[in-house]
Amino acid sequence: MDAPNFRVVTCVGQDEMDAVGELKDRGVRVTVLDSPSSVFFENIYGEDIDRRTQRVLAKARPFTLKNIKDRLNDNDYKQSSTIGGRPIFHLGTLLADDFDMETVNYLASLGDVSVDIQGYLRRVEEERVIHQDVPDKEQLLSLTAILKANEEEMKVLTGSDDPVEAAGKLAEYGCREVVLTLGSKGSLIYTDGRFYRIPAYPPAAITDATGCGDTYMAGYLLKRSQGADPEEAGRFASAMCSIKLSHTGPLCASEKDVYEFIKSHEGK
Repeated sequence: MDAPNFRVVTCVGQDEMDAVGELKDRGVRVTVLDSPSSVFFENIYGEDIDRRTQRVLAKARPFTLKNIKDRLNDNDYKQSSTIGGRPIFHLGTLLADDFDMETVNYLASLGDVSVDIQGYLRRVEEERVIHQDVPDKEQLLSLTAILKANEEEMKVLTGSDDPVEAAGKLAEYGCREVVLTLGSKGSLIYTDGRFYRIPAYPPAAITDATGCGDTYMAGYLLKRSQGADPEEAGRFASAMCSIKLSHTGPLCASEKDVYEFIKSHEGK
């Protein structure tokens, strides 16, 4: 399989430049958009790690069409990893105003837009995060090739608590691949009229659940860009999440580590 070719574009304050430096030291291409502060979430988990409450204590500057165009050149996306020959732009949204529709429309004209819908559903009231439906949902989803939502988010988007029904409704908006992460119940992927049920692999321990959705999509898009079908990509992504759950902070594991983890759980 080909090695991934990607760039991280982030909007952070000076307080996070050490983390940017660590990524660059690992060989990751990072473009930083200046911001007076970084987004700062407080996540509170109870006994159920699939549920949390959140507060937003600081916000970063939103991405705009101008600052994206200023820092995006042909080599950034024409030589990047692709799915079906089209470059992928993954929007890892945190808040509703991170990417406006003008920016999404521009990126969709260049390649496939992948969206983690979580940020678009977050309204902040006196620091507290409240979920709401997306005002421009039809337009946004019509521009989205790959959509990722969790169980709570799919209910807000579709009004359905049935993942199969919800995935079908989301596909009707124009999403080519719908990825629904269901926590300890695994995940469901719907594309080309077919459902793929992906198991959740038991983690060695539950230490830190923050960032599992981001981890899933990183693994899923990596494998899809390498030519894997949705089922293989989903299983790889699910295994990445299980490994990540056992450690504090971001996942640090090789592809070999992930495949060995999957192999160790086969037949269990």
